[in-house]
Amino acid sequence: MNPPIVGSEDGEKEAVLEVARLMLVAARTAPKTAGKDDILTLMVFGGEKEAIADVMEKIAVDRNADGFRRDARNVRDSQALILVGVRGDKNVGLDCGGCGYSGCQEFEKATKKLGKDFFGSNCVFKALDMGISLGSAVKMASVFNVDNRIMYRVGTAAMKLKLLPEATIIMGIPLSAKGKSIYFDRSK
Repeated sequence: MNPPIVGSEDGEKEAVLEVARLMLVAARTAPKTAGKDDILTLMVFGGEKEAIADVMEKIAVDRNADGFRRDARNVRDSQALILVGVRGDKNVGLDCGGCGYSGCQEFEKATKKLGKDFFGSNCVFKALDMGISLGSAVKMASVFNVDNRIMYRVGTAAMKLKLLPEATIIMGIPLSAKGKSIYFDRSK
């Protein structure tokens, strides 16, 4: 019988996937306005991750937007992605007007429509909840030294693929364990 040996690449990929699962928990348990949870999450790797990168590259061509092309390379070089979305078309009943309407009733009655990348308008508190969930998720990755970066362009592609169909906004967090973070020195 061979001794149990796990090579660096396999062990690191397994660790990244485990941290990704912990990030899902961190996003879920992050505080939410009035305790109303409208956060949506998904862990993506393998073929679905490549499909997101493909859509990002298509958007890069369609919009002549190099940022989508650069971020697609990051997605391809990542071991996994976390998607965090929100049902931003829900309200929390505060009637604050942050959504651009006079109150929650007017907001609820308003037609929600797709803008360039996301659906709007959104309850400002749901958007804040999403930001807090994103922060909790990336903190978890940081605790375990898994490189990451919040990317709106990943979310744009995930919206086009309808990966979180109830979400009005999605952000993506690619994850990597390499000798150097691939997300911050991206001049190439």
